[in-house]
Amino acid sequence: MYGKAFAPEYQGALTTLSVNSSLTDVLAAGTEQLRAAERTGQHGEAARSGLAVAEAHRRLGRIAEADRAWKASYRAARAAGDLAAMAWALWSGGTLARQRGALALARRLLELAAELGERGQDVVVRGYSLAGLAETGRIQGDYEAVGRLHEQLLAEARRRGEARHTVWALEGIAQMHRNTGAYDTAYAMFEEAAGIAAGAEDRRGHAWALRGLADVVSVRDGDTERALALLSEAETTCRTMKLSSALAYNHKMRGNVLYRAGRYTEARDLYERALAEFRAMSEPRGEALARLGLAKSLARLGRDRAETAAELTDLTRVLERIGLRHAREMVARAQDEFGLRTEAVR
Repeated sequence: MYGKAFAPEYQGALTTLSVNSSLTDVLAAGTEQLRAAERTGQHGEAARSGLAVAEAHRRLGRIAEADRAWKASYRAARAAGDLAAMAWALWSGGTLARQRGALALARRLLELAAELGERGQDVVVRGYSLAGLAETGRIQGDYEAVGRLHEQLLAEARRRGEARHTVWALEGIAQMHRNTGAYDTAYAMFEEAAGIAAGAEDRRGHAWALRGLADVVSVRDGDTERALALLSEAETTCRTMKLSSALAYNHKMRGNVLYRAGRYTEARDLYERALAEFRAMSEPRGEALARLGLAKSLARLGRDRAETAAELTDLTRVLERIGLRHAREMVARAQDEFGLRTEAVR
């Protein structure tokens, strides 16, 4: 049995905030508490309210503001001698680094966060940091290395009845199954994640689970309309909560669904929209994936072969620089799809 989802990153005077609070509300409340704590010299409270500010900026796609906020939170926590608060700040910084595509930095910060969380006896931040390391490895395509960690974190979350982390772990494992072609297993896990998230009122987790279900329904069943309906339901949540990154990925996935259905003009429009959204929030992984979808759509709509080949070759370099193994394989498949693999290696 799972309890109601909660947001442990909202701390101190902000514990009344919900996991479903609008990010603009979180930012406003966090900023107000941060200023009050700074005026009165309460370093510990400044660190904890600053964490909420950093996370709100990050999820809203405001990269520069998020970077300044997590570093300020860390400095305040260090001034207070609060190891757990230092760990939370590093977790936020590591999560931001992963979002920006700086995966090596993400690993370093998250490893430090897990270590400080253990020393500070905060099992929650330690668990979040280990989860961040697992997600970083999964995004890189290193499934063998992080698969066991995902399973371990899932077991721990189930044992403690932590709905939000159970949903996260299920979605991560489901994504690995989907990417390796085990569609039935992926569907079952996304479906379980959606059910747990709905019961625990974890609207963010529910939106991501719906996106995963839409992907599987599209690629496995060819059921375009059901996939689009699932994405529309998820989009409503993304807009309500101001989840900028999740909304951009939703639009990119809608492009995927339309592309698979042969609706290339509509797919092109969605990829262009997602690309603009990712660029606005400086999210290179999403930007690269949207560029890939756009390149494929344009190729289907008659774009010059040489231009398509050049775009895919450049994407290969970008993805190798970021370190995204699975996405690099997607580009290779696209080159095969358009008969460009031999041209790319000449």
